Amino acid sequence: MSSLTEKDRPIVQLLLNAGTCPRCILRFCCVGSQVLYRHPHKDLMKDLQEFLKNNEAEEETVCLDVADPPCKRIRLEHREEGADDQNRNGAIPQIPEADSGNAAMEGSAAKVCNVCLGILQEFCEADFVKKVCQKVNSADYQFTSFVFSVSLPPQLSVRERAAWLGVKQEMRNLGLPLAKDDIVQLKEAYKWIIHPQLSEELGVPADGKSLFEVSVVFAHPETDEECHFLATACPDCFKPAKNKQSVFTRMAVIKALEKIKEEDFLKHFPCPPSSPKKLCDALEIQCSNGAVFVAGRYNKYSRNLPQTPWIIDGERKLESSVEELISEHLMAEFKADSFNFSSSGREDVDVRTLGNGRPFAMELVNPRRIHFTAEEMKRLQQAINDSSDKIQVRDLQLVTREAIGRMKEGEEEKTKTYSALIRTDKAIQREDIAFLDDIKELKLDQKTPLRVLHRRPLAVRCRLIHTMRSEYIDEHHFRLHLKTQAGTYIKEFVHGDFGRTKPNIGSLLNRTADILELDVESVDVDWPPTLAD
Repeated sequence: MSSLTEKDRPIVQLLLNAGTCPRCILRFCCVGSQVLYRHPHKDLMKDLQEFLKNNEAEEETVCLDVADPPCKRIRLEHREEGADDQNRNGAIPQIPEADSGNAAMEGSAAKVCNVCLGILQEFCEADFVKKVCQKVNSADYQFTSFVFSVSLPPQLSVRERAAWLGVKQEMRNLGLPLAKDDIVQLKEAYKWIIHPQLSEELGVPADGKSLFEVSVVFAHPETDEECHFLATACPDCFKPAKNKQSVFTRMAVIKALEKIKEEDFLKHFPCPPSSPKKLCDALEIQCSNGAVFVAGRYNKYSRNLPQTPWIIDGERKLESSVEELISEHLMAEFKADSFNFSSSGREDVDVRTLGNGRPFAMELVNPRRIHFTAEEMKRLQQAINDSSDKIQVRDLQLVTREAIGRMKEGEEEKTKTYSALIRTDKAIQREDIAFLDDIKELKLDQKTPLRVLHRRPLAVRCRLIHTMRSEYIDEHHFRLHLKTQAGTYIKEFVHGDFGRTKPNIGSLLNRTADILELDVESVDVDWPPTLAD
């Protein structure tokens, strides 16, 4: 166990006189025992007062453990736990007057801490913990653990620096060293106190790797301007950002504090810092779940359905899309805030996707529900399929973020199979198209098609037609089955796009060719895993 020793006596005396709370005093004394910070505020204050009253010659240390204490030692220990103790943990109680009548010590018990601005006082007690838990429970999230995060006012870093400089000077006068890195950080101490209480109230453990986050945002309007002098001393540290309401962010303030000289800091800020009149405000208590990822394959049977919403200049061109038909059900079941849809390539609005379908993935942002059995996923898949005859979904399953990378890798590396219905201006016979079946690994140079030039950069892309197989229909029509490199523009390969794709079916047949229908027959990406029916 860590202990307060004689070298800590001047730190305790200095900070108590300045209006610092007991837990911040423990921090500046570099006490690393988590249990001690959870002791009631009133008990800690009494222990510190008794520690200062001990005669230095009679007692050299005060033990901070639960062993039986020898005579004339005062311990910072667990008291008998009852209803009163639970309710006053972290409160700011009035301390009965000590025998010594030390007014400074007594005053510090009633004041808002001049360093933490009350965070290690009022916001450690049971009432605030219950308030946080009520917020979490009312949000109706599924979770099996939680991670707790705190956003502190940037001026706290300024006050911490001022207190440290005062302690540092006091220790220097006594010829004793004190490293700033040894001081327990405010966030760390706060989590030591709050984690067990939240865990007990919520019934789940705290876990730094949990995807469920409970966050509290603190503010202290009374002292908001205390860090403004840093902008004059270190202007390079404070640059406006589009997504920030103020340039005085916590990171910018910390950067400036690392840069400013001690003597310049002391010219602008009192050391030790003065006590504020009011506590911090808990501006926001929020909770959120990490994203959940769902993957599957979809078939599209309509030639009048875009993959994603078709909106031009704010006007919707078609009433629905593949994305919306799938997301409507997933959003409702997972109770998510929003979603992000991705797939292995995309088809045009008038192109069908047949065969085993096209792999897709959907990121569901901040879902309330995250646990689904395989049977529940099957029912969800069936609900999607029953809702429309335009699409069908298969192999619907939960996946990890990392697994989605396999789908994206396949976009360029894998092959795709198409079926195109082609019309020619001049009459054709079977023998006129038979030679197409013998062409293998045909290299194309495809300049960005005119129809997508508004959203794709102008470039010449080299693509491969691996194989072709023709089916004669009549004098002006035939069907062509193609296996191609992913990313090949099939429509342009047929009609040539005014010479922007070379060679093309028209140039190979020496006549004008156009495409009437196009179907995607397979997307050869081995993901997501096939599920048993």
